[in-house]
Amino acid sequence: MDQGFPDLLIPGDHSGLTAHRPEQEPRRTRRQTVAVLARVPMFADFSKKHLNRLAAETDELVFEPGQVVVKEDDPGETLFVVLSGQAKVLRGKRKVGEVLPGDFFGELSAIDGGKRTASVVADTPLRVLRLFRRTLSALIDEEPQVTIKLLDGIVRRFRQVERRNQAG
Repeated sequence: MDQGFPDLLIPGDHSGLTAHRPEQEPRRTRRQTVAVLARVPMFADFSKKHLNRLAAETDELVFEPGQVVVKEDDPGETLFVVLSGQAKVLRGKRKVGEVLPGDFFGELSAIDGGKRTASVVADTPLRVLRLFRRTLSALIDEEPQVTIKLLDGIVRRFRQVERRNQAG
């Protein structure tokens, strides 16, 4: 059984103490965030240096069941990576997919700032990493060599979606 935070700091008998759980999850470490971003196909070929740069600019959001994460046709500026939970992907009112831990969405808007192609609505409590378009743009402006890696990753993603659509 895991020890509570006070038990880790102060060894001994804590039978009179009530464990206090923080209301907010501890902040992810940069290393954890880099590992999550490295699993996103469009960043798969990025160096640790570039992944660290992106990770430094991400934040974590939590959505309750029923909350809209992104809305179809709204302007978009962000990419999301699902850390925990589940959400449905809707076009109009029709469910066209779902996202689970490890999945990501919003990559097109993160690249071109265009409208969202679908809505994403949390089915369960949903934790996501958020990465802004401006962060990607700044990295590309300062280090143009990452552009080809990004393009390779985008093509990989399109091929993955195409295979999934052909199979289903």
